[in-house]
Order: sequence, then structure tokens, then C-alpha cells
Amino acid sequence: MIREMDISDYSQVIELWSETEAMLLREADSRENIGRYLIRNPGLSFVALDREVVVGAILVGTDGRRGYVQHLAVDSRCRGEGIGAKLISQAVNALENIGIAKTHLFVANENLNAQSFYEKLGWFPRDEVRMYSFNSSPSSNI
Repeated sequence: MIREMDISDYSQVIELWSETEAMLLREADSRENIGRYLIRNPGLSFVALDREVVVGAILVGTDGRRGYVQHLAVDSRCRGEGIGAKLISQAVNALENIGIAKTHLFVANENLNAQSFYEKLGWFPRDEVRMYSFNSSPSSNI
């Protein structure tokens, strides 16, 4: 079953994300920050459940022009069952429903499995742009 993510899912979702190889987590992924993110982006993030256990999660938002997949993870024991593709589809459809036709995501350079997964779903790398970040916090892990 797939349903909208709620902050009450946080403990299971952060555990799943923490156990997922090459998942880049930061202080910005705190319960408080994820709660604010879900409030600002209602109806865009989802969890996949096996009974009451979270086996997949996708965190998605928008800036009003583009959609952004922040984190997608599926329990390693459930991979290959189409859960990740269903979560991506649910999120892209939710974005389309609010007028967002283009969605971006970031994948760690060394995460070849994720790159292959997204490419099989029709996503393509953007080599003409380079991501830059600015950090106003004294913490490098924000």
C-alpha cells in the first residue's frame, strides 16, 4: 500500500534512509525539518507499507516551477518488486496534478545502482549544469 507520508512516519523513514547505501543524510533531515518540509509540500511525499511497516519512502517538494525528489529508498529486502517505481510514479503524478511538469533529483556520483534505476524509468543525466551550494551555517553537515 502507498499513502501520503506523515511526520508520524519519521522514525521508520529515517531508519530506512539511514540503512540505505549512498543515501546522503544531513542535519537538515531532522524530524523538525522534515515536518516543516511536509507542511510546505503537502501531498507530494509518500511511503510504501507492508502492513504497518515502512518498506519504501520518497520525499518530494516543489519551488512552484519544478519538482525535486530529495530522498527515495526501498528496503533492501523488497527491491525488485516495483516499489521504487511506484513511489516515483505517485510523486510525479502528484506534481503534475499541481501543474509541475519537470522534476529534478540528485544522485551521488558513486551511486551507480540508483543512476541505473532512474535511467530505466526514463530519467536522464544533466551534464550541462553543475550544482553549487552555499552554507550559511557553521555546521558542514547541514
